[in-house]
Amino acid sequence: MTDPVTPIVIIVGTNRPHSMSRRIADYYQQLLLRHNTPSTVLDLHELPADFTVSALYGNNGKNSEFNQLRQLIDQAHKFVFIVPEYNGSYPGVLKAFIDGLPYPNSFANKKAALVGLSSNMQGASSALSHMTDIFSYLGMHTLALRVKLGQIRTYFSDGVFTNELYNELLDMQARQLISF
Repeated sequence: MTDPVTPIVIIVGTNRPHSMSRRIADYYQQLLLRHNTPSTVLDLHELPADFTVSALYGNNGKNSEFNQLRQLIDQAHKFVFIVPEYNGSYPGVLKAFIDGLPYPNSFANKKAALVGLSSNMQGASSALSHMTDIFSYLGMHTLALRVKLGQIRTYFSDGVFTNELYNELLDMQARQLISF
C-alpha cells in the first residue's frame, strides 16, 4: 500500500470542464479506495487560467494557486495520469503543466500508471506513447500496463463501464500500481 501521508495523485489530463477524463479519474479513485489505497484527484481544470504567464519561467513560484498544485506533485510518489486523446496526442495544457514543474526533481524516481481514452478505437495509444517518452526523459518509472480505453462514450456511462475487459484492466493496473 502507498504511504497514507502521500496518497496516489490522479491527474486529469485536460482542463476541459466536466470532462470524461474527470469521470474516469473519479472511477479510478473509487477503484483505489476498494483496494484500501487513498488518492487525490488533481484536475487540470483547477489550474489558474493564466498559469502559463503567471507561474512559469520568470514567474516560477509566484502564483500561489499553481504552487498548491505543485506542492501536491512534490509530496506524491505515485501518479495515475488520465490522458484524453487530443489531435493524435495529449492535451497541450498537460504539457504546459508538466513544463511548469521543477526539472528534474518533480517526477524523478517516482512511479506512474497511464490511462488513455478516446472516442476512436485506439484509446489514445499515440498520446500514451508520447507521455511515456516524456516520463522516461524526466526519470519517472511507468507501469508496463497502459490501459487504452477506446470508444469511451460507448463503454462508460453513469460512472460504470459496460465493457468488462476495461474493468478488469483498470483493476489489474491499480493493483500493480499499489505494489509498484
